Amino acid sequence: MKITKIIKLLAFVLLTSFLSSCNHSNKKITNAADYNSFLEVKTNKDLALARADLKFWQGKLDKNPNQFPYLSKVSASQSQIFEVTGDIQSLLEAEEGLIKANEAVNYTSTGYLRGLARNYVSQHRFKDALELLKKAEGIGEHLESTQKMLFDVNLEIGDFDTAKRYLEKIKNFSDFDYLIRLSKWSDHKGDLDSAIKYMERAMEKAEATNIPSTKKWVYTNLADYYGHAGKIESSYNHYLKALEIDPEDAYSKKGIAWIVYSHEKNPKEALRILDNAIKTHTSPDYYLLKADIAEYLGDLDLKKEQLAHYNKAISNKQYGDMYNKYNTLLFAENKETNAKAIELAFTEIKNRPTPQSYDLLAWSYFNKGDVEKAMSIMDEHVVGKTSEPDVLYHLARIYKAKGMLKNSQELKQELNNSIFELGPLMANEINNI
Repeated sequence: MKITKIIKLLAFVLLTSFLSSCNHSNKKITNAADYNSFLEVKTNKDLALARADLKFWQGKLDKNPNQFPYLSKVSASQSQIFEVTGDIQSLLEAEEGLIKANEAVNYTSTGYLRGLARNYVSQHRFKDALELLKKAEGIGEHLESTQKMLFDVNLEIGDFDTAKRYLEKIKNFSDFDYLIRLSKWSDHKGDLDSAIKYMERAMEKAEATNIPSTKKWVYTNLADYYGHAGKIESSYNHYLKALEIDPEDAYSKKGIAWIVYSHEKNPKEALRILDNAIKTHTSPDYYLLKADIAEYLGDLDLKKEQLAHYNKAISNKQYGDMYNKYNTLLFAENKETNAKAIELAFTEIKNRPTPQSYDLLAWSYFNKGDVEKAMSIMDEHVVGKTSEPDVLYHLARIYKAKGMLKNSQELKQELNNSIFELGPLMANEINNI
């Protein structure tokens, strides 16, 4: 066979292989018939149960106001309502009850201390949570439960050495709680394969115990990991598993909407799914996702409308610092609000000095036009310390602006593998790096 024919044949084989790979990676995974029934649910059973529990324990408390254990029960019901609906008022009412319960025992109950710390974590008040957990650790009762939460909080605030020490203290490969934390640690280290492996082991234990809330938690976390790993079909199937347990689970609906939008490029169907999720769950970030999809559609009126909904939602001061990251990213790219973005980034660093928080500050300075300051922050606090795609995108942009083209191109290759996570709008941005 002549050399030219061999080259042509090889070229044809490579092209066919490439096209086959593309078709496989973009194949349709979702089917509306799989999830439509979850969009048609009329009664939220989990919310009804939480409200019934709240009514029951509140009645007990009203009749016996000195029985402080009822305060804890009332707060647990309010926390559950927050989980189901995103209603910030319920979370703050839960905090109020937990403070009263702790005051009643002079902050000597480790259970009450952990309960209040858990509430503060939900509010992104990590330093306040840490203070309570250190107090509980000093008391020593149910120490392992406290140590598990100390791992969680230290990981959130970027004290990774301390987090690792607590992980070693609770080491037990037969323990569900240890496995899910080892999975989180592996993800933090950038070892996604191990993160998935340990979460799958945790799933086996959750399915063996057959506690619905635990299974749902594991399924949604695994779905997230599978999505990060490019295992989109597995991600989709696990969101469906979570919905089979809780048909009103807004987080799973949001996950499926993202697959429909980012992987299948079907924005209108994604919006239909999100419209249903928003009916029962009020987290402001859902509006940002809808705005993102609207921009992809070219519907600027819808984008403006969704951003207005978001801004109205976060104008509620009760959210505190919970949406600092989203607000910083929104404010950073607007000259009129860039100074506010820098201020919020410093607040976020104070609350949780992680590489991701420093990235927010660097990105804000970059958009201000101070590339040198942005690069200095990245070099000192971010480079080599996280593999989050959005952070790497910011770093690539800053490298390019600095003329460090080799560095930016290396990151560009990595970012091309993260298009699903970053979303369709980012594809052109990455291409322009």
